[in-house]
Amino acid sequence: TVGENRASWGDKLEDALWAFRTAFKTSIGCTPYRLVYGKACQLPLELEHKAYWALKHVNFNLKTAGDHRKLQLNELNELRDQAYENSLIYKEQTKKLHDDKIENCIFNVGDQVLLFNSRLKIFLGLSPED
Repeated sequence: TVGENRASWGDKLEDALWAFRTAFKTSIGCTPYRLVYGKACQLPLELEHKAYWALKHVNFNLKTAGDHRKLQLNELNELRDQAYENSLIYKEQTKKLHDDKIENCIFNVGDQVLLFNSRLKIFLGLSPED
């Protein structure tokens, strides 16, 4: 938590961003970290172990390593495409939920209606808080 004087918020920002980037997002169907890097977030110790395993597994064969990297890049592109499709589905679902709540109103000539016109506020010089 941030102290009462709220001067230490900058110290907490990196941790908050890390938590946000590694948390699952329903709208895209994965974490933002996975969307960018194509894999789940790993702790440094896990990375060191995986790097050692990869070197041992590939045995410094550049051709095999290159083929493996191309496969990883293709998987990342597929993941991004899937996330894009998930975001479109999520957007359609939220639009449908919103549209279902809208009531169809029939107005007759002479009925009083509430009118909101943001251009009118700007034209009259009123601030949005007014």
